[in-house]
Amino acid sequence: MKHLILAVALILAGCNEVQDVQIRYDTMAQAIQPWPGASAALVPPDGVVAQGDLQDQEAARNPPPATPQLLARGQERFGIFCTPCHGYDGYADGIIVARGFPKPPSFHSAQLRSAPARLFFDTITNGYGAMYSYADRVPVGDRWAIVAYIRALQLSQLTTANK
Repeated sequence: MKHLILAVALILAGCNEVQDVQIRYDTMAQAIQPWPGASAALVPPDGVVAQGDLQDQEAARNPPPATPQLLARGQERFGIFCTPCHGYDGYADGIIVARGFPKPPSFHSAQLRSAPARLFFDTITNGYGAMYSYADRVPVGDRWAIVAYIRALQLSQLTTANK
C-alpha cells in the first residue's frame, strides 16, 4: 500500500498544468506579445544586407587571376561537385549519366569552348536545365576556381602529343 501511495504521489507531482498552456506562435501567425499587430516571423527592415553578401557580390563580379593554386583548388572542387555528371575529363560521361540520368553538355563542344567564363559561373550559381544551383554549396571563390579548371580541361583536349 505504501508503494501505491508513493507512486500516485510521484505521478501527481509530475503534473504541471502551466506547461500545458504555453504561448506558441505558428509561422507568420499574428503576434500578441511583445509586438502587437506584427507577425511572429519579423521581416528585416528595408536595406538590410546579410553579413558577407557585399564581399560575395564583389568577388562574383571580378574573377581572380589564374594561378597554379587556383587551378589545383578548381580541380579538387570539380572532382567533388562536377564529376558525377560531367565526368573527370568533362565529356559528360559521369557515373550519374551511366545510371540513366540525362546527359549534360560536354565542355568540349564548340559552343562551350567559345562561351564566356561568366556563363559557367552563372550556371554553377543559378543552375540550368536539369542542373540545380550550387550557390549554397560552393562558395564564390571556389566557383571561379572550377571555371578556371574547366578552361584548363578544354585547353588540354585541344593539344596533341608529338611523337
